[in-house]
Amino acid sequence: MAGYLTTHVLDTARGCPAEGLQIDLYRIEAEARIHLCSLVTNADGRTDRHILPAEEFAVGCYELVFHAGDYLDASGTPPEDPRFLNIVPIRFGMSEAAHYHVPLLLSPFGYSTYRGS
Repeated sequence: MAGYLTTHVLDTARGCPAEGLQIDLYRIEAEARIHLCSLVTNADGRTDRHILPAEEFAVGCYELVFHAGDYLDASGTPPEDPRFLNIVPIRFGMSEAAHYHVPLLLSPFGYSTYRGS
């Protein structure tokens, strides 16, 4: 089985997928943060392709960076200066060639994540 990485972002305050949210993926190597790609969520709150496809998969430490503030601004959430949640980084490890699914449940004042399937 080849490894790959996916996500799904849900706006729990509005009760819908978070469409149009930018996500950056970084590989963490010692003190270095290496940018691998940037994607935007579709109408279902998912990316149109795997964030890290099988042909690029490698075990190691990674970081997903969700641009929550820009999404909240665009979705009509009342503005704050500064926003309570702006950039949401999630750092995690992938230790074997498997499907890693890292969803984000987002609201203007909180978020949660887990290893999904």
